[in-house]
Order: sequence, then C-alpha cells, then structure tokens
Amino acid sequence: MSKYIETCSKPERGLLVRFPLLLLILKRLVLSVVLLLSVSFLIFGGIAALPGDFASTYLGQSATPQAVANIRQELGLDRPVTTRYFEWLSHASRGDFGTSWASKSSISEQIKNRLGNSLFLAGFAAIISVPLAVSLGMLSVHFRNRLPDKLINIVSLGAISLPEFFIGYLLILCFSVKLGVAPYPATVYDGMDFFSKVKATALPTFSLVLVVLAHMMRMTRAAILSVMSSAYMETAELKGIGAFRAIIKHAAPNAIAPIVNVVALNLAYLVVGVVVIEVVFVYPGMGQYMVDAVTVRDMPVVQACGLVFATLYISLNMITDIIAIISNPRLRHPR
Repeated sequence: MSKYIETCSKPERGLLVRFPLLLLILKRLVLSVVLLLSVSFLIFGGIAALPGDFASTYLGQSATPQAVANIRQELGLDRPVTTRYFEWLSHASRGDFGTSWASKSSISEQIKNRLGNSLFLAGFAAIISVPLAVSLGMLSVHFRNRLPDKLINIVSLGAISLPEFFIGYLLILCFSVKLGVAPYPATVYDGMDFFSKVKATALPTFSLVLVVLAHMMRMTRAAILSVMSSAYMETAELKGIGAFRAIIKHAAPNAIAPIVNVVALNLAYLVVGVVVIEVVFVYPGMGQYMVDAVTVRDMPVVQACGLVFATLYISLNMITDIIAIISNPRLRHPR
C-alpha cells in the first residue's frame, strides 16, 4: 500500500494522507482482493490435486484407459493445471463458471437459482436471531447473576455444545415425525408464495437460529458488561437512571463496535454454514448443490460453489472491518 501511495499523483496522495479513514478502507479492499485470489488458487489447486477424476467415476470400473483418456481430453483435464486455473479464473471473474460435467447445464444459472434460496434461508434466520440475541444479551446483563441470567447462559451453552446437524435431526424428530406440524423435506420452488416458503423453511431456519443465537447473545452480554464497569456508567447510576434504561441508552451504544463485529461474523457463518443444514433438510440451495457435485466429482460445480462461498465470507468480513473502523475511532490510529 505504501508503494501505491508513492505512485499516486500529488492530489491523490494528499487525499489519502489527509483522510486516514479512506486509506484504511482502501487497504481493507486491497487485502480482501488479494485474499480472494489466494483462496481461489487454493480451491482450484486443492480440488485438482484430489485422487481420482470425473472420467473414471462417470465411466465406471469397466472403463478402458482409452475411454478415460478421451473423456479427459474432451474436458481439458490433460492440460497443465496453471493453464486451466487462469482460464477458469478469467471466466469466473466475469460470472461464467462453465458447464457442469454431470448434468451438462450452465453452472451460473444453477447458482443463480440456488444462491437465492440459500440467501433467503440465511437472511430469514438473521432477521430472527440478531434482534433476539441483542435483546437477550441486554436482558442477561440486567438480571446478571440472577435466575434469568443463569437460565439464558445454560440454554446458550447447550445450544453451542450441540452440532447443527444434531439439532436439525432433533427438530425433525419432534416437529415433523412426532407432532407433524412442520414439513420435511424443506422443499421450495420458483413461483412459491412468501408464506408457503416461510413455512417450508421453518425447521432449517430454527436450526440456524439456535446455532448462531447463543454465540451472538454471549458476546453481546460480554461487551455490555465490559462497558458497565466504566466510570460514566457509575455516574449514570448515581444520577438515579434506572439500570435497564442505562443499559439501553448508554451501555449498548458504546458497545456497538464489538456487537457489530460478532453479528457480522455470525452472518458470514450463516451464509457459509447453511451447507450442513441444507443437506439435513434436503433444501435446494448452494450447500446441497455442492454436496451433490462432490458425490459425482463434478469439479467445475465444486470449484464454483467454493469460490462463491469464499467471496461471500470475505466480503462480509471486509464489511465488518470497515464498520468497526468507522464506529471505533481508536482503530484508525495504530499503536
């Protein structure tokens, strides 16, 4: 970044020096792009280095070496890895992920349809979990070391300890098998109205909410408790401001930076962590699409899904860093 500033014209250089916030944001953007390029290389190289290939899996055990060689030549697998990587990266940067080897369909079209389903599931879970986690965190602080606080902590520890697939299977057993009040599998399709889609995704959404709620709630509680020990909070209490009002009016706004960080990180986990939940509930999203592709060793689909997940995760983390820098002036001045 220092070399970039040196090569800038004088007006641009003055602008960057005069506005350190702009410089920090620019650094985050450049680092995110470099990280994404590195991850794309690891995704492509790691999948290409796996033993076996699509040709052998597609043709079966009775395939002749000549038939396997012909399939590999047709798919371009006989070319050097570096050549294939740069060609794939060039097309992927334009939104073209090629054609699926197994279904012969456009990967970009499939991702377009399935990514919307995954984002709907993650967004629905976020709309429920974020305000609920912040509210429970403030409630836990208000009743700290008392029965409500202990109950919230016990439930949150239990939710953190259980893996998401186990929670999913428990919900299926209780609400689908025993009670019959929730549909399974969670099937959605084009043209489905909003309320039908909400009903179909109730169980996977509830599973995701339980997974991320506990962590966000505990981090919110810790951030607000850290602020509560400050001198100005003691002054507010001495002035006669009620405890819960002091938490909402003074403690929560000053603890917003760590709360925003943990919320954004959990939102990134929601987008990437839907893979397991989608497989458990047979939900037609990106996670299910990638797992099906892994089963038949459809490398272009696996690489495309991995790159999309990495892009979403890195982008959300970059946004988190920028929001933290804007909301916390101390992060703008390195120690």
